[in-house]
Amino acid sequence: MQDRFGRTIDYMRISVTDRCNLRCVYCMPAGGVDSVPHEEILSYEEILRVAASVAQIGISKIKITGGEPLVRRGIVDFIRRLKQISGIENVTLTTNGVKFYELGAALSQAGVKGVNFSLDCLNPDTYEQITRVDALSKVLSAIELSVKLGLTTKVNCVPIAKYNGSQWSSIADLAKKHPVHVRFIEVMPIGLGKDYAPVSSSRIMTQLKADYGQPTKLDIRQGNGPAVYYAFPNFQGNIGFISAISDSFCDSCNRVRLTSDGVLKPCLCYSDGVSLKPLLRGSATDNQLIDAIKAAIFGKPFQHNLCGEADETSETNNMVKIGG
Repeated sequence: MQDRFGRTIDYMRISVTDRCNLRCVYCMPAGGVDSVPHEEILSYEEILRVAASVAQIGISKIKITGGEPLVRRGIVDFIRRLKQISGIENVTLTTNGVKFYELGAALSQAGVKGVNFSLDCLNPDTYEQITRVDALSKVLSAIELSVKLGLTTKVNCVPIAKYNGSQWSSIADLAKKHPVHVRFIEVMPIGLGKDYAPVSSSRIMTQLKADYGQPTKLDIRQGNGPAVYYAFPNFQGNIGFISAISDSFCDSCNRVRLTSDGVLKPCLCYSDGVSLKPLLRGSATDNQLIDAIKAAIFGKPFQHNLCGEADETSETNNMVKIGG
């Protein structure tokens, strides 16, 4: 369906948990956060009902997120059931990769078509500084498996000068050596992300040009998101930039988000949202649920406020809570 600004909304990111097995510095405190009680998290059956409802109004692409989605029990069977819903054409997954190696084959068989791996560096010491966990070898094995399974494989890197400021080209090298798309994502000033200044995409591009030569900008879209892609000479994969701060893409936004506790968020940056849980756990009909979803999508704001003065509607939760 379309929102009030005429944008077609056909993509939903669904967070199935707010729990995570890493403690990335821009996402979560070292001691973790208080998790939502299990009974307050949407059941798989409730999520499937939402997915069936949004499929009826034109949302055909689903990204499963967390926290870390692979820490929730039963995730493989849930995705299999999700993929069977009429109208859901594409199901992908975002993960930190720590548990992917043991679940990857089953996830592929269940219908996952693509995987986004969060990986900010290839240096083991730096990786542990950022994530507070020694797990880099597991993530690299997971990426290798994803490629072998024939899944569309992407690596998401959040450039933070304090930690990985000299390692951007080493991450980009993954796309040179493997059929993997590497995307550099400007850190958003949400939650703990406010403690880190974003590194602009143009700064990364300057470094990559110096190391790899002049790229060609691609007019094609790789997946469902807003990344702008470039082909560098002799690369097997492409390099993408998601520049929410330096180059807003709000005018073409096609997504909404469902948090693990049932809030439909039309925009990542605002705390505003519509709680679907009372409808799911009450006596609301499917039509009433669809009407609530349609109203939330129609009221989607035109743009985020990440580039200007924050106001009382700005999102204050950490990313782990909202399924960024």
